[in-house]
Amino acid sequence: MVLENSFEPCDFVLFGTQGDLARRKLLPSLYQLEKSDLMHAETKVIGVARQDISKEDYVSLVKENIEKFTKEAVCEETWARFSEKLDYVQVDMKDIASYKAFKDHVDPKRMMVCYFATPPSIFGDICLGLKAAKIIDKSMRVVLEKPIGHNLESSKVINDQVAEFFDESQIYRIDHYLGKETVLNLIALRFANSIFATNWDHNCIDHVQISVAESVGIEGRWGYFDEAGQMRDMVQNHLLQILTLIAMEPPANLDADSIRDEKLKVLKSLRPINASNVRENTVRGQYVGGFVKGQEVPGYLDEADANTSSETETFIALKVELDNWRWAGVPFYLRTGKRLPDKTSEVVIYFKRQPHNLFKESFPQLPPNKLTIRLQPDEGVEVTVMNKVPGLTGKSSMDLQKSKLNLSFSDTFKDERIADAYEKLLLEVMLGNQALFVRRDEVEAAWKWVDGILAAWKVSNEPPEPYQAGTWGPVASIALLAREDRAWYESRMGKK
Repeated sequence: MVLENSFEPCDFVLFGTQGDLARRKLLPSLYQLEKSDLMHAETKVIGVARQDISKEDYVSLVKENIEKFTKEAVCEETWARFSEKLDYVQVDMKDIASYKAFKDHVDPKRMMVCYFATPPSIFGDICLGLKAAKIIDKSMRVVLEKPIGHNLESSKVINDQVAEFFDESQIYRIDHYLGKETVLNLIALRFANSIFATNWDHNCIDHVQISVAESVGIEGRWGYFDEAGQMRDMVQNHLLQILTLIAMEPPANLDADSIRDEKLKVLKSLRPINASNVRENTVRGQYVGGFVKGQEVPGYLDEADANTSSETETFIALKVELDNWRWAGVPFYLRTGKRLPDKTSEVVIYFKRQPHNLFKESFPQLPPNKLTIRLQPDEGVEVTVMNKVPGLTGKSSMDLQKSKLNLSFSDTFKDERIADAYEKLLLEVMLGNQALFVRRDEVEAAWKWVDGILAAWKVSNEPPEPYQAGTWGPVASIALLAREDRAWYESRMGKK
């Protein structure tokens, strides 16, 4: 049943309802909220797009998408309830006059959530249209889909357009990584467990690795991706958001601004990477043809509609340092790329080695303890420790081996369905909780740091290094760690 006093009924208006994001993620997520009895009985879901279709045809299209993009069969009882909530409005989002159609579909007395699942370039147009329709009020909430701009300057322009009509308290900038269970668990892991909370600084941690690997290529998004590249598409938002949760100080409480204040401090403490140090701290790559999971795939420049002279990066490795007391001298290594061997996202915390080794005969050098946080595909937490090999031995020494303490979410919570990140985030919007959304000053601090790297690459005028599809990126990414006697951890490949 609906959680008592959890949220009020609303008109959930989905701009771009015929787009890929809405079809694959947003509509199936809203359906799952209905299935979990977390959608208020009186809430309406209003799709908005340019296509001239009837409400009945729209409802049929929604069901087709839910059947296609959910793993389990559609529950007819849930669908019967959910379909009653659906409505459709035809609007040309660049034509202010067409927004008058809203007056017959929304209730001015109800709270409204507007999700902008559209290119950010028309966020301003949508805001103007909503104003013209006279439906903007202080209770309205707007969800902004990334990317918000392609640099700091363009980000400010888009945010200014929205801020002209909405206060910061009404704006929910979404990054779906912040809705993943294992990312949310970072806060609990760090601050609810003294074993980690008291050992989470430069005294105990040697370095941190954050890897987000994709086995796919650009999937027909050449026009968008070639303008963005892996830095804008992944690092500026997903990887930096994960880094802030790992590195932030304990917030005063779990209120939205307490958490976001601490995340902002991390972003402001990022040591600049510029022309003076870009070669030592960054690696850019671009995939060429190869094999991924046994299938031959084309190179980036051989993809459909490709610009064969493009120097856009499809792989990045970074050495990042934070200039603050907690993390002085602890490098954070970030890595993300396309056409890598597997789809996996994980954080690996390497603790410092024991200063004195009592077990030289078994291990000449004791390996470090590791905390691995698997974000996908097998969500969970794993701790690597040293353990005595059981059994009798004629030797006086003690034989050791590495052992893993594994918390797999799918094994531990067998009876619990792990919700998609968008389900969690859509629910939080309806609840009015901004803690899992990105504040404007966070976006701008991230862009300021990223812009410095992009400018340094432009000055260096060096093309990205080629790497074969199906490998872990350019050889230089290995050297980034190897020169400090470290190595990337590739758990999905079963090796260090």
